Order: sequence, then structure tokens, then C-alpha cells
Amino acid sequence: MIGNLDYATLQQLWWIIIAIVGALFVFLIFVQGGQTLLKQVAETEIEKTLILTSLGRKWELTFTTLVLFGGALFAAFPKFYATSFGGAYWVWMLILFSFIIQAVSYEYRAKENNFLGSETYESFLLINGVVGVLLIGAAVGTFYTGSNFTLDMYNRVTWNYVLFGLNLRGLEAAFSLFNLSLAIFLLFNARVTGASYLLNSIDFSSNPGLETRLRESVKKNFLISLPFLLYVLFSILLMKGFGVDKAGVVSLVSFKYLFNLFAMPSLLALLLAGILLVVLGVYLTSFKTSYRGIWFNGLGTFFVGFVVLCLPALNNTAFYPSKLDLQSSLTIHNASSSMFTLTAMTYVAIGIPFVLAYIVYVWKLMDSKKLTVEEIQNEESY
Repeated sequence: MIGNLDYATLQQLWWIIIAIVGALFVFLIFVQGGQTLLKQVAETEIEKTLILTSLGRKWELTFTTLVLFGGALFAAFPKFYATSFGGAYWVWMLILFSFIIQAVSYEYRAKENNFLGSETYESFLLINGVVGVLLIGAAVGTFYTGSNFTLDMYNRVTWNYVLFGLNLRGLEAAFSLFNLSLAIFLLFNARVTGASYLLNSIDFSSNPGLETRLRESVKKNFLISLPFLLYVLFSILLMKGFGVDKAGVVSLVSFKYLFNLFAMPSLLALLLAGILLVVLGVYLTSFKTSYRGIWFNGLGTFFVGFVVLCLPALNNTAFYPSKLDLQSSLTIHNASSSMFTLTAMTYVAIGIPFVLAYIVYVWKLMDSKKLTVEEIQNEESY
């Protein structure tokens, strides 16, 4: 059956698979969001340890998903990987560095004779939670706003590129209001899901004050994120997009992403459902004292992330536009691997549902019992 798929279908299929992995990562950065709450909601060392032990059981899933996302992009769309990861060098290096110091922090924060001190590693976790998430949000924003690159006009086969203008190796993405708004929304939404996750995973019988502060944090961070979410949504609906005709010519099209939603009503339904689920999760957590808000927030975040990643690529749209030369823009058709590679990868991808099922199973086992103060005192904590 897979062998009967044509090249164009395989290209779209692999972008959808990558969008699923990317949306899963957007959900999993609740770990980063939770890290940024540490100094605001934890008033004692026991509360800090409760929070970091709970988050420490999940941080590897976030890191692994990020690596999987990057690896899938490299294999399925190598020209995008070479252009973005090479041109936006400092952005991706800073993202990688922020995740490296996260791993080091969880490993060494609670070690005896820690010469840096636990507060140093807590600061590293804050950097990972703030800087890492903001940079990822700004990088995703370039799918809509474009980047300052142009491809070698005399050697389009190898697609060499050169950056012109403001050459900050990708950091210029921070000068876009849209990119910044998307990044800030991502950060505060991660704080919402982070607090929601902690409410679901910790036993607060000995620390009721921590529960109260986490519930208040959900409400405050959602209200802060709301204007940025609205700005991003209205911008996407009203902004010009980068359409691609049958000849592969790229041009600016008014309301392109709005037309994409109408052309793909399933994405419109997922977007609306995602927003409603996020709001419902916040309502249940902040006003109904529910402990299951994370599942509504998380699923809603996944849906919104999936739509945001699909809109700039499907329905004949350039997903990595060039602001210097429209015809250098990358599409899923001119940036993908060969049909042989995509076909082989598709056979391998059949095993993905089994991997996801295993992750769900392990997650359920780890969270089958809420984390207690007694438990962290009897085991190695983070």
C-alpha cells in the first residue's frame, strides 16, 4: 500500500508526521514551563524538591521529542534543515545549549558536595524554560514571516544559500512582532500546562499552600498569554502568505492562511477545538478545583500546535519563505528527500504508534500514584 503512494502524497504525509511530532513537543514543554514557576510557587526546599522531582520524571521525553523532530526534518526535508540550521546557527545552538544545561541541572542539582550550589542549577533550569522556549517560538514564527536568505542562483541543484541584510545567524527573528508574540504565547502557555501538570502529579495533603499557588498561577499565566494568542491568530488570518503555483513560482497571496483553513476544514475544526480545550482546562483548574486540567490543556495545546505547523506548508504554500528572494523560498516539494528515501522512512514509521503506546504505558505507570513528601525523602530526588 505504501509503495503505491505518489511522490507528492509522501511529501505531504511526512510534513504531517513531522507536525505531529512538533505538536507533541509543544505539549511536552510543560516541563520547561514548570521550571520557570519554581521560584514563584515554591516557598520551601521541600516544595522545590516536589516540583523538580515531578518534572524530572518527564524532562527526557521533551528532549527526546526535540531530537526526533530535528532528525525527522533532516531525513525528510534536508534542504530546509541545511538552510535553517545552517543560516539560523545561533538560534539553534542556543536552543541546544539551553537543553544541555537542563540535563546537567537535573543530574547534579541534588548531588552531595555540589560545588556550584543548587541555586545555580535552578537558574540553569530557568534559562532553559525561558530562553529555550522563546527561541523555539521565534523559530516557528519564521514559517510565516520568512528569513533573510537567498539560494545560489547559479547552483540550484545543491541549494547553497547566503544570508544578506541583517545577518545575526537567525537572531533577527526576534525583531518580528509576530514571532515575538508567538514565542511569548508559547512561554506562558507552557507555564499554564506546567502548573496544570504539577497539580495532577503531586499529593498536596502536606502542602496545601503549594496547590493554591499553582491554581492561581494557571489563571494568571493564561490571562497574560491571551492577548498574545489573539494577536497571533488574527495575524495568521489576515496576513499575506506565500503561495506556490503549479510551475513552482512563489508569490504573495492575500489571506493565504485563512484560505488554507477553508480549504482544509479539518484544520479549522482542530484549531477551534484546541482553543476551547485550553480554555476548558484553565476553567476546570482555576474555578472547579479539578486536578485533570492538564489533559484538556495538553490536548488543546497539541491541536493548536499541529495546526500552526501545518498551515504554512500544506495547500501549495511555502513553509520557509525568503524575504530577500521569493523564488528561493522552500516548499515541501522542493525541499524534500527523494521518493525512495521517503518511501523507506514510511515503512519505518509504521512502528511509531507502538512507540507512542509504550510511552503512554510508561507514563501511566509513573503517574499511577501522586508524588508525596515521604516518597521524595525515601528516594533520590532532583
